[in-house]
Amino acid sequence: MTQANQISPLSTVPYRLRRIGTVMRPEPGNALEVEGVLNPGTAWGPDGHLYLFPRLVAQGNVSRIGRARVMVENGVPVGVERLGVVLSPDEGWEHGRQNAGVEDPRITFVEPLGMHVMTYIAYGPLGPCPALAVSSDTVAWQRLGPIRFAYQPELDTDLNLFPNKDVVFFPEAVPGPDGQLALALLHRPMWDLDWLRPGEGAPAPAGIEDVRPSIWIGYVGLDEVLRDLSALTYVRGSKLLATPEMPFEESKIGGGPAPLRVPEGWLVLHHGVTGADVKGFELAYGACYTAGAMLLDPNDPSRVLTRTPEPLLVPETDEELQGTLGNVVFPTAVEEIEGRTFVFYGMADSQIGVAELERRADTPMERM
Repeated sequence: MTQANQISPLSTVPYRLRRIGTVMRPEPGNALEVEGVLNPGTAWGPDGHLYLFPRLVAQGNVSRIGRARVMVENGVPVGVERLGVVLSPDEGWEHGRQNAGVEDPRITFVEPLGMHVMTYIAYGPLGPCPALAVSSDTVAWQRLGPIRFAYQPELDTDLNLFPNKDVVFFPEAVPGPDGQLALALLHRPMWDLDWLRPGEGAPAPAGIEDVRPSIWIGYVGLDEVLRDLSALTYVRGSKLLATPEMPFEESKIGGGPAPLRVPEGWLVLHHGVTGADVKGFELAYGACYTAGAMLLDPNDPSRVLTRTPEPLLVPETDEELQGTLGNVVFPTAVEEIEGRTFVFYGMADSQIGVAELERRADTPMERM
């Protein structure tokens, strides 16, 4: 067990997820959605409405990012009104000769910048590459380009060589490794390069003994971004945050929605996977994706305080058990609506569900 993963005996994760239902299904006859709607981001518009940004999958596994107004009844999300597409794989680095896609958006309203920051995965000529777009109105999104990772000699490798997914920004500035205010983000590098050149193996960075896909944290300097917005794409100080540790995470873990500030620290909802090898391929009995959580130190988010020993949400309904990839709940967005907190998640890579995040009644509130 690494120091980053040690569980504090003084802390628990005093939250649970309660399934509400399905909020978006593929629209019959819509060519852009024939292979599913899934893994959305969310953002509040200047008009006071909440908008959903689903991954829309057309035939051939070509993904786009849509925009839809969330319909709310009695304080609960119940459906959406489709409003078109905000990003398509139009750039050269977002498509190849036989593949294309802009996938799995995570959206954070970054308060020091006063704008929405969307991370997404561009599936281009060299496979999955994390990228950034920003918006002030949730309608028009400006691409800032692929995310780049600074060379860190102590890692004895270049993070830019490897696929990287599940990238999401924190909403507030935090202390960086040098003590200066920074914008932190979670990301998940994957060390195996067999997809590019068979037999390449998994050359993990120096000091990394567990090669399973894990959650890392990185930083961009706040002052640099305030001077030049393009600095958002240049990440420094990356380090391992959490490796798979619990039974429901035996194959891999990855970040979910933007970290949520709670009295105990930073609440990170994540997915854990069983039944897949370290490359992420399904094994004989298929993979199972579940939702867990961990708490990070509010003053040093590179330190894990505690994490859930069991998942908060597991595939149980027909929508979660059957689809493009069965046995999947995949949390990607969290929002407060009329005083209640809701988590939006992918269901079997085919539909979008919503669950309510609640504080467990049996736990006292801990303030850091």
